Amino acid sequence: MRRVIALGLTAFAAALPASSGTLTEQPSAVLDVASTFPGTMPILGDVMRTLPEKVRLASGGYLVLKFHEPGKLVPGAETVSAVSKGTVTAAWAGAGWFAGNDSAFNMFSTVPFGPGMGEYMAWMYRGGGLELAREMFHKHGVHNIPCGLIPPEASGWFQKEIKTVDDLKGLRMRFFGLGAKVMQKHGVITSQLAPGEILGAFKAGKLDATEFSLPAMDKPLGFHAVAKYYYFPGWHQQATLFDLYINKTVWDALSQRHKAIIEVACGDTMREMIADGEAAQWKVMKELQAEGVQLKRWPPDILVSFESAWREIVADESAKNPNFKRVYDSYSTFRDNYAIWRHFSYLQ
Repeated sequence: MRRVIALGLTAFAAALPASSGTLTEQPSAVLDVASTFPGTMPILGDVMRTLPEKVRLASGGYLVLKFHEPGKLVPGAETVSAVSKGTVTAAWAGAGWFAGNDSAFNMFSTVPFGPGMGEYMAWMYRGGGLELAREMFHKHGVHNIPCGLIPPEASGWFQKEIKTVDDLKGLRMRFFGLGAKVMQKHGVITSQLAPGEILGAFKAGKLDATEFSLPAMDKPLGFHAVAKYYYFPGWHQQATLFDLYINKTVWDALSQRHKAIIEVACGDTMREMIADGEAAQWKVMKELQAEGVQLKRWPPDILVSFESAWREIVADESAKNPNFKRVYDSYSTFRDNYAIWRHFSYLQ
């Protein structure tokens, strides 16, 4: 029996293409990837190492993703735009970083008062979301590949306790995506800074508050040194999707095998990111508490005010942007239909 198995494995190995064996040192395709997130950042930064390794192993070394730190090729906030212009071949970011071109791109990154990770993935992959995203990105010369997903973010760091909506008026706050429009309706002056710029803006007196991401990603950025009130839940980002963006001309020129390898590697990366995102937060939250940070939940009346403002924004954006209306209609129709499953099947 051992001899039969050995012969079978030998025959199988002989049938494999040469690139499936020993790793080559002569790659046939190298993609330079400009990252929005620093490599030192947990979870989002980890992708700069894990994704290239998955691609290298799966391709036998013939396909290489070469990640670059924010600012090395282009500024962190401009990576997706650089892919569109052809300045770089690829980027690691989220669709919200491209929303300056069209507010509808925000819908493919995260949605205020939106779905959890499972429902968001269901709309993207089975409800038409990904088709809409690719239609829009392709018009800008970009091909997007879903490559990461994280659970609810924190809602923000504040230098003072927020007891009423009036306490928000006049605050200067870094805020991402469509949630920034909600804060603006409450008198907050918002800006969308790249992660590496936020602490410096705090120390320079240009910010009074900020949100960024999960506790495990916020803590290394040092926000707890300048703000001690840490608010939850992340009503603005209940689930956040990240993509690998590749210039459309470059993507079209890749072999079908290389395209498949990237898709599979990104799917595996998304699985790991979901697990890491859920597993890594409690320890950091306890560490922050030990350092004097106060973990706070928004009072119900403030959350109601946020959601009311969000509904106004949906109406405003839908009225002035046909793309936003089209994408939001797809999203909301899916959520309406999904509601019966959510209501009867989940405890919360």
